[in-house]
Amino acid sequence: MAAPVDLELKKAFSELQVKMIDTQQKVKLADLQIDQLTRVQKLAKVTHKEMSTLSDDTPLYEGVGRMFILQSKEEINDQLTEKQKTAQEKIKELEQKKVYLERSVKEAEDNIREMLLSRRAQ
Repeated sequence: MAAPVDLELKKAFSELQVKMIDTQQKVKLADLQIDQLTRVQKLAKVTHKEMSTLSDDTPLYEGVGRMFILQSKEEINDQLTEKQKTAQEKIKELEQKKVYLERSVKEAEDNIREMLLSRRAQ
């Protein structure tokens, strides 16, 4: 009867290992995305700050592909504010996703620990 128990534990451990590797990759990806979004946020903030020092009649151009489009200061400020908001929302979503992933791995580890303790008690 020891053989089925060992096979069951082996299977549980291999599933946990696969789940942990997958989760670690997803967490690393989320961290990279958060870093990238933080950079976008900072760039938008610095650009907004620099634009506030310019007079209202200064011509401002937005880079689009390989060309530049003349836009008003207000339009560019609105775009920068929207970029910051979007980045902040995505960062919150990614943080929640990371917490969920870490919690699911912890639960799987706890389940295997319980299984080990119950097998030892028998």
